[in-house]
Amino acid sequence: MAIKISSSEITPEHVYLSRRKFMIGIGALATSAAVLSACGNQVGSTASSANSNEAAPEDIKVSTNTDELGDELTSFSAVTSYNNFYEFTTSKEGVAGMAEGFSTSPWEVEVGGLVNNPKTFSIDDLRTKFDQEERIYRLRCVEGWSMVIPWMGFSLSEILEEVEPTSQAKYVRFETLYDPDRLPGQSSRWYDWPYVEGLRLDEAMNPLATMATGLYGKHLLPQNGAPFRLVVPWKYGFKSIKSIVKIELVDTMPVSLWMDAAPNEYGFYANVNPEVPHPRWSQATERRIGEFGRRDTLPFNGYGEEVAYLYDGMDLRENF
Repeated sequence: MAIKISSSEITPEHVYLSRRKFMIGIGALATSAAVLSACGNQVGSTASSANSNEAAPEDIKVSTNTDELGDELTSFSAVTSYNNFYEFTTSKEGVAGMAEGFSTSPWEVEVGGLVNNPKTFSIDDLRTKFDQEERIYRLRCVEGWSMVIPWMGFSLSEILEEVEPTSQAKYVRFETLYDPDRLPGQSSRWYDWPYVEGLRLDEAMNPLATMATGLYGKHLLPQNGAPFRLVVPWKYGFKSIKSIVKIELVDTMPVSLWMDAAPNEYGFYANVNPEVPHPRWSQATERRIGEFGRRDTLPFNGYGEEVAYLYDGMDLRENF
């Protein structure tokens, strides 16, 4: 896919508000393992929203312009105007405009299912109850383009610990807001709305699985999944479900929207894998937004050291 971006958009904007650097260590992995044993974005003008583009908390700042591999951040303008969000439109260039003015306050997220302590959180709860931290992750779209984004948020495991999954819980099911009056794309009969995604419980407990409330030191804009979305950096971007209203612990594998729409093309795991092509194109390379040419795609999007153990003994071609 050929994408033209002016040189002025390649360098990330320096609207950086101090950063709590996110480090994944033995302690974090041990904590998630203990919990488990006790119980799985295209280029145009930037849209704005009075409800979701508020100033972020003063202690959240972006302190670097690269990720851990030294790759530069994708510009704020590109991250907020190069988007897939079919609930608004299938036009990537049109999402920001269609989403402008979309109200994300008030907003509640229901967390329940096979848990001991079901809860409903307001967006204010999610922004204040859980320590927000900057997490710079690569995002790899199944379509073959990628970004580097400074998210703001916290580990999904923190919410799961709050609700206490039962021993019967094996998977985590996520659901997006269903409101065709405000999300005109949901009038399409091509898809079985609302958007649904899922993770295995041990995947969800991995510290890299993030609940994002912002990016670039600002609250999320509607086109980026405001006010609350999932970020799973070792999987293709469609797994990172946007505008979440429901999280449910279940005992059977959820069938996602894309699995239902095209089961021969989109599987449950959707791990970034350069050796497994999409039926209609290769996944061996990608185009980083803001760069010319293509680069090699990394297994697990470069996060294999942190997540490959989750799939020991699995055939990653069969479990795509």
